[in-house]
Amino acid sequence: MGSGIRRSLAANVLRAGALGLTLTVWATTAMAETSWVQIEALPTRDQAEQRLRELSTTFPDAAGFAMQGGWYGLALGPYDTPEVAAEALRQLRNAGSIPADSYVSDGARHQSQFWPVGTTTAQPAPAVTVPAAPAAPAPVAEPAPPPAETLEDARRAEEAMGREGRMQIQEALEWVGVYSGGVDGAFGKGTRASIAAWQDSHGYEPTGVLKSTELKSLLDTVAGEKSALGITSVEETKAGIGIDLPLGLIEFDHYDPPFVHYRAKGNSGVKVLLISEPGDQNTLYGLYDAMASLEIVPTTGPRERGKAGFSLVGENAQIHSVTEVTLSKGLIKGFTLVYPAADAPRMARVLAAMKASFKPLGDTALDPTLGQPMAVGRSDLIAGLDVRHPEFARSGLFLDAKGAVLTAAGGLERCGKVTIEDVAAKIAFTDPRLGVAVLLPQDPIAPPAVARFETVAAGPGAPLAVAGFSYPEAMSAPVVSFGTLSDLTGLAGEPDRARLAVHTLPGDVGGPVLDGAGAVLGVVLPRGGADTKLLPPDMTVAVQTAALVPVLAEKGFAPLAADAEGTLAAEDISALAQGITTQIACWK
Repeated sequence: MGSGIRRSLAANVLRAGALGLTLTVWATTAMAETSWVQIEALPTRDQAEQRLRELSTTFPDAAGFAMQGGWYGLALGPYDTPEVAAEALRQLRNAGSIPADSYVSDGARHQSQFWPVGTTTAQPAPAVTVPAAPAAPAPVAEPAPPPAETLEDARRAEEAMGREGRMQIQEALEWVGVYSGGVDGAFGKGTRASIAAWQDSHGYEPTGVLKSTELKSLLDTVAGEKSALGITSVEETKAGIGIDLPLGLIEFDHYDPPFVHYRAKGNSGVKVLLISEPGDQNTLYGLYDAMASLEIVPTTGPRERGKAGFSLVGENAQIHSVTEVTLSKGLIKGFTLVYPAADAPRMARVLAAMKASFKPLGDTALDPTLGQPMAVGRSDLIAGLDVRHPEFARSGLFLDAKGAVLTAAGGLERCGKVTIEDVAAKIAFTDPRLGVAVLLPQDPIAPPAVARFETVAAGPGAPLAVAGFSYPEAMSAPVVSFGTLSDLTGLAGEPDRARLAVHTLPGDVGGPVLDGAGAVLGVVLPRGGADTKLLPPDMTVAVQTAALVPVLAEKGFAPLAADAEGTLAAEDISALAQGITTQIACWK
């Protein structure tokens, strides 16, 4: 681009001599007033040479110089005058060919030139000596040590590195966990505070400005960690997803729509799922429910579901997992990262890299027919993933508009977690004598209806109905079974029990027993343990409303009284039962 450096040669002849005549001619170089377009500065020579290899394909006159403070500058030129350099700067900026913060430099901060390879800064030519008499060799002076880098040197180098260089620093600070702001190349208070925090934690003076040795240490640390993890940009074209993945810890396994499976490499214990399928909001919600049921998504952890996506975090003593999914333009895409709990600090950096790099590609999703058919049934699998099952599932009935639930207490003491319709719940109280418990949801639930309790006890032979989740794995709605009231005592004559002539299953335990008018006359109890005599299949035991009402009232859950009279049709009983009956699950 520039016309080159004009050079002139002047010869000086010196004579000396009582012991002989020596003629010495010194060649000197005089440089015309030249200028450069300074475009970038990098902290290591390797980085600078790599960048210059890229630049040289477009700019044959790209040059590299060692600079004050240990930095390596990248420049274009030289140009004959500052005015010519300024015009070149203007044109290159307008074309978007160089960073916007490039500037014209007089080269005063340039030291030795290292690029193009083989080029060095012009130095005085060697002396030409006309031999006369032998002379003792002049002592070779030791090169002066480079001046210590000052804070002002570091600031100038930071300004010279350009926006991309500053973004690289922000990304590195984010990787080591001290920065959470935007990666934009603008160094505000947040970036300065993060630099100072990193400096302080590594024994440097917390100035908020990185000197060259500090920057090299930071970038080398990040590069080393990323190399160990194998962080690599992956474009999964079949799924239409671009993302940075830790290929040092995982490797591609197989397709099983809507998932792309990456299995653990060696004993890393890390797994990744890429999620890709077409769909709408209903599909998104269905995927959320399916993911929440998987073994790789422990039940403890924050989760959020919205119209345009969801996030699931699952944590237990063995594994952690994070799922991020979005819905846009009819495509559902996302990822799941699963890793050992003990590896959480390191994997937090992997997760940050995956989140920052994730992007949908194109307008396609994973082909639902991709992959090989599985030889096993899908009842316990979702696309090859184990589904988590509760220890047991049973029924309950809503007591109030806040979602309090009355159910059977037996077995709840063994549960690590109890849920009401997938919402985590806590036990408000249990009554061992009656065998019942009241549960409170930890997140709000709006019940479709609230149970009302009978005020006039039914007599033997009265018609009744039991509502419960008889088939919790197969049906998502309660089943209503009809029968009659056999007796108002238990098998051993207990006055607070009732015997029912109706067939029930384990999933019905805790469900409401309704009289002909739809009022609650009792709650179904378990059939007993191994030491209990086997009951006839059509006999069920319940605790009576008369015994329940005073206990509930004393604990602050006074039930509503029924005001209906007469007998409802079977379909009306079923509709009422659908609203007041809910499903309870016990988890490890």
